[in-house]
Amino acid sequence: MIVSLTHSRGLTLLSLSLLAGCASFHVEPQPEAAFVVLGEQGAALVRAITSQPACPSMAVDGKAVAMDVRAPLQAIPLRPSGKPQSASSAVLTCERALPHGVQEVQVAGRSLPLPRAEAKRIVVIGDTGCRIKGKEIQDCNDEQAFPFARIAAVAAAFGPDLVVHVGDFHYREDPCPADHKGCAGSPYGYGWDAWNADFFQPARPLLHAAPWVMVRGNHESCDRAGQGWWRYLDPRPLLQHRACDDPRDDALGDYSDPYAVPLGAGAQLLVLDTANTSHKGFKDGDPRRAIYADTLRKAEALTRNASYNIAVDHHPLYAFGATTEKSGAVRLFGGDAGLVQAFGDVTPRYLPASVDMLLSGHVHLWEQVSFASDHPTQFVSGFSGTAEDLVPLPAAVSPSQTPTPGAVVAHMSSWIDGFGFMTMERTGARDWLVKVWDRDGRVRNSCTVNGSKSVCEVAQVK
Repeated sequence: MIVSLTHSRGLTLLSLSLLAGCASFHVEPQPEAAFVVLGEQGAALVRAITSQPACPSMAVDGKAVAMDVRAPLQAIPLRPSGKPQSASSAVLTCERALPHGVQEVQVAGRSLPLPRAEAKRIVVIGDTGCRIKGKEIQDCNDEQAFPFARIAAVAAAFGPDLVVHVGDFHYREDPCPADHKGCAGSPYGYGWDAWNADFFQPARPLLHAAPWVMVRGNHESCDRAGQGWWRYLDPRPLLQHRACDDPRDDALGDYSDPYAVPLGAGAQLLVLDTANTSHKGFKDGDPRRAIYADTLRKAEALTRNASYNIAVDHHPLYAFGATTEKSGAVRLFGGDAGLVQAFGDVTPRYLPASVDMLLSGHVHLWEQVSFASDHPTQFVSGFSGTAEDLVPLPAAVSPSQTPTPGAVVAHMSSWIDGFGFMTMERTGARDWLVKVWDRDGRVRNSCTVNGSKSVCEVAQVK
């Protein structure tokens, strides 16, 4: 930079130089969120959400490229006859598909993580939002009661190659009661502000740590947070009638086909959208039974592309949950009844023969179940932020107790009333080391997986 000139022409040059120097220090506003989500066949999609009137800058391998508009700058519209919601900011959703072989991606000057040829270290989280609905009120302002931000930071420090979220991102559905200080000031409803408080803001370090696979939960069905799901998270194109804005289009917006995400070395994830199932089961004539049977048939076709398949959905098929009856007795319940019906129409195994593992959430705990019968090992990772289930599971069950008809339990393990995350480290073609971590980054359980069988060191984490 010129520091001194004595004639008028020099002063003019000095002024221009100073202005140029100031311009060089201009910092582009960072988007509210920027991340990489993986879609069909592992296709990488850069997604950015911003309150600015235009998409942020993007560079691929040092070359500037333009992002496309996925959803225009607007607040999410209230569905007809929908629940009231707090005032919500207008945001613009932008995206750009990445070609294979990209080495570096930046959005607004910040580098984002790219997919690896082989995902050897995977973080699995689920059920992450802060519950405010009816009488169920969580203290969203208290990190001890709602620790998702801490969990995301600790999970990011693990250094994952991939993050899998098994669904239920959004939980702030009702206003915080006026007499409840623990959630005072929380946004509510299905607009951006609630989504940001529940997911994007606390998840930021983990969004910047690795690409994500997003799995849709029942909280993201059209009559709940489906509008945000399609605008912000789903990797598929946002079709005109798929945005869940109009209830008349829910027959399209509530369902999507399964897709595969390669993990390298012959393994892949099979991502299933089960958002609109029914835990009570389907009555005769309910079209959902045929829809989900078709989902399974399409997933079965995808299994042929890999030698080791891990299915991922929100609703467990082979896990237990527990509830307390009015009498005080503890009652165990099993896998989602609607999916058991629909998938059972296709195969008595409920998943294709070449699926060896199922990752799910929905039940607010961590759980592992392995079987003496020919069923995939089940892991439930629904313990990463929302209020936990408190009724304990037994350390073992009798041979007559089964989460799913025909499944004979060989080993099970659980952690009730503890927040954390799960990791999977690949140790062989069909082998994984699974660890259960608490919010402070301490390993609370360790499990080995071989093919479709698993066993853990601790039956009940205390």
